[in-house]
Amino acid sequence: MTLPLFLADLADPAVGAVLRLAGDEGRHAAVVRRIRVGEEILLADGRGRGVRCLTTGSDKQGLDLEVLEVVETPAPPVRIVAVQGLAKGDRSELAVEMMTEVGVDEIRPWQAARSIVKWQGDRGEKSRAKWQSTAREAAKQSRRFRIPLVGDTLSTRALVDLLGAADLALVLHEDGTESLAAIELPASGTVALVVGPEGGIGPEELALLVEAGARVVTLGDGVLRTSTAGVVAVGHLRLRS
Repeated sequence: MTLPLFLADLADPAVGAVLRLAGDEGRHAAVVRRIRVGEEILLADGRGRGVRCLTTGSDKQGLDLEVLEVVETPAPPVRIVAVQGLAKGDRSELAVEMMTEVGVDEIRPWQAARSIVKWQGDRGEKSRAKWQSTAREAAKQSRRFRIPLVGDTLSTRALVDLLGAADLALVLHEDGTESLAAIELPASGTVALVVGPEGGIGPEELALLVEAGARVVTLGDGVLRTSTAGVVAVGHLRLRS
């Protein structure tokens, strides 16, 4: 059975070191998950470093731990940045959750022309914070030592700049003439993947993205929801990179 994973700051862990898991994570481990003395758990810093620990003490405020093993997860040579068009309801959060589970490295919210939802002011900050929390919890659930970065919301103009700087830029669109499966990936660098909102990507926006160097690709004959298209595409890219 896979060991449960919790997140913590890990400055310079070493085998035999004694750690204390406190705060929200510690209370969750001790009270909700009911981790007891003698059980092993994983701790990760969210940036690729983790440790396997033995629980030596447990109280309502957290756990006392002894480090048994230090594990480093190197960053993959191909960095996948998913640009997710804002969608109504919980569809965007579902996309964030599942893309995290399949290995995305960074997620950027996109205020597309056809996005029904508008992220402005406090609402935008609260919504982005919710995406960050979703990515964090999904990383824990899937035992990932790296939490994807959730960046600032992109306008279409800012998206054009991002695509122009990527080593490979891809846009999922039903009118694409290339299959994602046929695209040759770089050996290293950044692959940017754009997923539109429920209403799709408008022709004017699509033209701007293509002008920036993006290739328009499809996943097959059907049209997937905005909450699932990116997941399928990221999973495919990660398996090949």
